[in-house]
Amino acid sequence: MSSKSKAIVNTHERSRKALSVRIAENWQMYLFLLVPVVWLLIFKYYPMYGATIAFRKFRIQDGITGSQWVGLAHFERFFTSYQFGRTVGNTLTLSILSLVLTFPIPIIFALMLNSVRSRTWKGAVENITYMPHFISTVVLVGIMRRVFDINTGIINNLIELIPGKQFTNNLFMGGDNFRLLYIGSGVWQGTGWGSIIYMAALSSVDPELHEAATIDGASRFMRVRYIDLPTIVPTIAITLILRMGSLMSIGFDKAFLMQNDTNLVASEVISTYVYKVGLTAQGGSNFSYATAIGLFNSVVNLFMILTVNKIADKVSGSGLW
Repeated sequence: MSSKSKAIVNTHERSRKALSVRIAENWQMYLFLLVPVVWLLIFKYYPMYGATIAFRKFRIQDGITGSQWVGLAHFERFFTSYQFGRTVGNTLTLSILSLVLTFPIPIIFALMLNSVRSRTWKGAVENITYMPHFISTVVLVGIMRRVFDINTGIINNLIELIPGKQFTNNLFMGGDNFRLLYIGSGVWQGTGWGSIIYMAALSSVDPELHEAATIDGASRFMRVRYIDLPTIVPTIAITLILRMGSLMSIGFDKAFLMQNDTNLVASEVISTYVYKVGLTAQGGSNFSYATAIGLFNSVVNLFMILTVNKIADKVSGSGLW
């Protein structure tokens, strides 16, 4: 054995020994780590095997391995169906509009709230804006139905107080109204909670920087622009990467609960379509077809997160890896 090979073997043995020593010295920490790792393997990685039914004509009685292999037939069926353009288009429309509105608003809110001097007022605003996050989606949609109901809704009652005015438009009907309510409720529910991570990043700013800038005559806007904003740029980049990783994953629950026959043209997204195809389709459930659609969705999300991470790493050096 050459001296180079011996050196490699010795290095490997030392690293393996060092690992065993670290485990022996910190076995309690590794024991705590074992539980989430096992959970991850059982409930996250093992179910991935079931994704192979996207390439089979799955029948429960035949099992996964016993079902007929059909290759990319289910993907071709989805790509050539009229539902492909509608579901993907609706999903992208809602995702992009939500990203454009719900992503920057928490950043702006955090920068504004960080400039508040009164701790009492600041704490009160934080608590009030955090509360909507803890409202379940079912309750949120129920509240919207009550507020915007054409007969008994609060909005209608307020408008009818104006002489000669009457609210005759049901906001739960029509595609444009669906998008407005979906995105608006998301902004209301997520602004406060989404600002927490930026408030935490802003807490690391040295107060002496603001004091020095104030002495030099910098306005509050200039201090926010040149001190606060650069501090949270890495946090913004990481958050954007994670958001882009779920660009094609519109939440099923709110879209499904707000869905009706009049707004189906805008509310039928990939997640609701997968549910209908996989569990409630007429003529029997089609698990393989639904899995193929879901797998396509996941692959697009993976491509997006890799692409945006690469761009963020090139532009600001703030990639996830």
